[in-house]
Amino acid sequence: MHTVPWLQVVAKQGALPVDLLLPVTGRTYVARLDGREMRDMDAVFQEFYDGLRLPDYFGWNWNALSDCLRDLKWLSADHCVLILEAADEALSGDPFEQRLLFNTLLRAGQAWSYTQRPEGIELGRLVVVMSCDAAAVPSLQGRLQSCLEETASS
Repeated sequence: MHTVPWLQVVAKQGALPVDLLLPVTGRTYVARLDGREMRDMDAVFQEFYDGLRLPDYFGWNWNALSDCLRDLKWLSADHCVLILEAADEALSGDPFEQRLLFNTLLRAGQAWSYTQRPEGIELGRLVVVMSCDAAAVPSLQGRLQSCLEETASS
């Protein structure tokens, strides 16, 4: 899979590349979400609402989730690390909706990706970590790569 600095896929209980996830300075919010709890769209939105403490104006749809992830002003932190455990199980019964979830996360990560500053590379505000069983990593990476290619072409 083509790697992007704001997205990491790791095997469950695998080592997280902390130096790539956490900025040198600033307040960091870490949200842990559970893909096993994301059986349908309502459950996905509830998991994000609870885990990220989304604002009350959150509209409980894909566009609203995308808007909240692309505009993190409502989050009182400089950086956000979003950890999606059992990422491969999120919306596993609905490939179309799962693709919407992955595309939403990829586009938000891309919007907040690392930026070049005169003093060097600065960590973006949002880093996404997707974790799953080791056997599921290649499949998850393949689905994410497909989403990345789709995002790049649109």
